[in-house]
Amino acid sequence: MSTESTHSATAENAASASAGEQTEESQIQADLERFRDLAMRSQADFENFRKRAAREKEDAVKYANASFLDRLIPILDNFELGLNAARGDAAASPIIAGLDMVAKQLNDFLANSGVEPVNAEGQPFDPNLHEAVAQEESATVKEGVIVRQLRRGYKLRDRLLRPATVVVSKGAPGAK
Repeated sequence: MSTESTHSATAENAASASAGEQTEESQIQADLERFRDLAMRSQADFENFRKRAAREKEDAVKYANASFLDRLIPILDNFELGLNAARGDAAASPIIAGLDMVAKQLNDFLANSGVEPVNAEGQPFDPNLHEAVAQEESATVKEGVIVRQLRRGYKLRDRLLRPATVVVSKGAPGAK
């Protein structure tokens, strides 16, 4: 073999090795970028998970008593019905005064627990807060406004526990 052909083969081998190193280096660089991106995505996913878990825990604590309070409200309704019936009696007795105090304590307990009544009478009908069971004509109340409340509704902070059961005005008789 001649010296020229040996130099030429050596140059080809060197160029081939250099091209191979560049290809390997670019592959490593691409892998590095891919893993860096994967690490950043994983970190962002974990951060989102952590925030969601904290928010769910906060909601669980905030609304932990919702089931208990939801079962207590019908008892309060019945108690108030009985108290109102007893007040209808002409005799103002100390028993009614005692029951009034118990009703106040129950209402204070609910208020301290974050429960508030839904105001309905005289308000515009809102299907998110009210449950309409009837409509009636009214010369004094505009159409779509609540004429009377049949059963009080309640909210626990910003969540509805029970909608208010209401009667909604159709407007003036004969008006369309």
